[in-house]
Amino acid sequence: MQQQDRVAGADFLRAAACLFVLTHHLILRVDLNKTEEWQPMLTALRFGNFGVAIFFILSGFLLALPFWRSLDAGCAMPDLRSYVLRRAARIVPGYWVALTAGFILSATLLGHALTPELVMRYISGLFFMNQWHWRTFFPVEGNGPLWSISFEVTSYVLLPLGFLWLFAIPEKHRSPLSTRLAWLGIIAVTLLAHETFRTLVPPNEIDRGWQYGMQGGAKEWMPNYNPIGFFAVFALGSLAAGIQILLPRKPRIWFDIIAFACLGAAGLQLPLSTGGPWEAYGWLGIPYAFPLFAVLIAVALVTLSRSARLAVLLDNTFIRFTATVSFGIYIWQDIVLNSIQTIAPAIFGIGKDDPLRDWFLGCAFATAIIFLLASLSYFALERQVIRHAARITRKDSVITQYS
Repeated sequence: MQQQDRVAGADFLRAAACLFVLTHHLILRVDLNKTEEWQPMLTALRFGNFGVAIFFILSGFLLALPFWRSLDAGCAMPDLRSYVLRRAARIVPGYWVALTAGFILSATLLGHALTPELVMRYISGLFFMNQWHWRTFFPVEGNGPLWSISFEVTSYVLLPLGFLWLFAIPEKHRSPLSTRLAWLGIIAVTLLAHETFRTLVPPNEIDRGWQYGMQGGAKEWMPNYNPIGFFAVFALGSLAAGIQILLPRKPRIWFDIIAFACLGAAGLQLPLSTGGPWEAYGWLGIPYAFPLFAVLIAVALVTLSRSARLAVLLDNTFIRFTATVSFGIYIWQDIVLNSIQTIAPAIFGIGKDDPLRDWFLGCAFATAIIFLLASLSYFALERQVIRHAARITRKDSVITQYS
């Protein structure tokens, strides 16, 4: 994204999402029963898995913006070849490297037998097809967070399909209100499809639960966790983009007030979720307090983009750097944490009566390595491919313009 195309507040939400997820995985490595006065705060922060929902809302928002602009202007639908190429450039190289590293880690340091099932899961992940069944849900043992990448790729496919319907509406019947209402209809159909999936394909109860490993955990999550339900979260972000471009472009202080209130209310969903399941299932079993949390983040994103001061404060230098390497932080964190914990089991204070000091030190050490790997992934690999894809799409645009 070029500097002039930046959406104010988007960097903050992207950085917050990846740091929330990292915090969640760090807290998984401390015994909460031994944390005493820190237990309430750490228990609330364990719901940092809500960061996954922020990623989906943010992606839906940013990717839908050019579609809404073209639709409102009466222009043709944005070029899908450029859309696919840019998405592939952003996701595929870093993901494939991290996926392969996780697969190698599984069969070496983590000691998992190289079975046909393990290979099948890896191959399904390579082709972004692991999301449809509990057996392949986690494509590798050594890198759990990669489950969500194929979920997001499904949303990348469904987004333009939804807009194809909106662009098919005759221009004389097309208005900002009608197209936004039509998108609400798409969300309603998505929720119906999600509930149908949830009803028709429940896993059996054999070896179901996290005590049976990652595949047991996948059976525990499915069918509530499915790519159709997550597209509903993604589509809420897309609807927010459609609303955002209708707002006055001039910043207003009351946008700051609304954004601040929504961010505060969204943050409160973490402690309010304690006492329930860690997935914080919401409406229709969709995780992460759906739809309340998703709506709050979507409204915060819309209003931050028109805020007078808040977005400037939130999108500071550290936040922008973290947002830049956020994909690498997400896809490399579990590899680092699993490797460190396997090599030095006591590094996070596991097994000690007072684990907090060692846990804090282990977290600082692991976070530094994660940021280093994420930076290397972005500057040495991801950025090069992204720039190459941008050159190709610009060249194609010029050729199309003058042909």
